[in-house]
Amino acid sequence: MFIDQVLLGPLLNFTYLVADREGGEGVVIDPSYGVGTVLEAVDRRRVKVRYVLNTHSHADHIVGNPDVVERTGAKVVAHSAVPFRPDVAVEDGATVTAGGLRVEVLHTPGHTRDSVLYLFDGHVATGDTLFVGECGRTDLPGGDPSAMYDSLLGRVVRLDDALVVLPGHDYGITPTSTIGREKRENYTLQPRTREEFLRFLAE
Repeated sequence: MFIDQVLLGPLLNFTYLVADREGGEGVVIDPSYGVGTVLEAVDRRRVKVRYVLNTHSHADHIVGNPDVVERTGAKVVAHSAVPFRPDVAVEDGATVTAGGLRVEVLHTPGHTRDSVLYLFDGHVATGDTLFVGECGRTDLPGGDPSAMYDSLLGRVVRLDDALVVLPGHDYGITPTSTIGREKRENYTLQPRTREEFLRFLAE
């Protein structure tokens, strides 16, 4: 397996090309602005892109969907709560396979109602649910601070410490991390009651 982490656009988005091998089958996660760079990598690595995986429906994470679909014929995958009709609507616990790559869906609402994580082969693409050292905003349309509490302190902290975190933006001191490191160092994941967490986000 290989993972290309590509920094795109004015909002420092990360788009990911993941495949079971060069010349094999794979996925593109969150195609952002200027996705042509990723498509060049698709061609160079001879990847058959089976799916576009959207972690949530904000424009900077889906704007490149049409370009990837047009070039590769990939199907768009997103949680069923997205405000558009994906080719494949998934729920929590669903799996998507592309060749030897198996991706599991974990629903983590909070940043948006449709936010998900994608887990595969020791990695987790966290979109805007979890950044390196931070979490996503909950004050945008569709955001829900209480749901973010459940997602972060009820689900994310229970993930395997060894999982490599692949965030949706380059907002941290490093472009990737691990769940274990984030549990130790990310102030948004520190133990809090729901009431404390809501006050914390409001500040």
